Amino acid sequence: MRAMQDDKPRCGWMRDDPLMLAYHDEEWGVPVHEDRKWFEFLVLDAFQAGLSWKTVLHKREAFKKVFHGFDPARAAHMSEAEIEEACRNQSIIRNRQKIRATVNNAKAFLALQKKFGTFDSFIWSFTKGGVIRGGWKTLEEIPASTPLSDAVSKALKAEGFTFVGSKICYAFLQAGGVVNDHLVHCFRYKDLRRR
Repeated sequence: MRAMQDDKPRCGWMRDDPLMLAYHDEEWGVPVHEDRKWFEFLVLDAFQAGLSWKTVLHKREAFKKVFHGFDPARAAHMSEAEIEEACRNQSIIRNRQKIRATVNNAKAFLALQKKFGTFDSFIWSFTKGGVIRGGWKTLEEIPASTPLSDAVSKALKAEGFTFVGSKICYAFLQAGGVVNDHLVHCFRYKDLRRR
């Protein structure tokens, strides 16, 4: 894991946490085009609702084990016994509604794949394949939701997804690189623009 000893300009929200730093520097805002990764972000951002991203990120590996490597086909078929076991698992966030929502969303994810070919093609259709660049100078300027996340939320709910409110969807779009919300002075903003 990367240490906070270099002098690269960054967004600042990762503070001095090495895991958050690695996520910021290597993952956040990188355009995703793989359905399993999209499902992973959908799961993690749903669990973030009402909590900090740091809390979720530090439990990511445990979530990965519980939800079968974020394989939507396997998560969709979790048994009642597996769901109950997840609800007792102290290494994840033991929120019964969110755990059940993950199983439900895995089923909705598979149905959406059948309908649109891939989840990736569905999600990128909202921007016609383009990346929205925020151009923010301070963290306070970054919105919690936008008309884009409103539209994605509405569409996902229509497809049977739950725990996909506009704020969750915006975080999901930022994570998967549909939106580049690195601050303009951050070295990653420029890196991602060059891609």
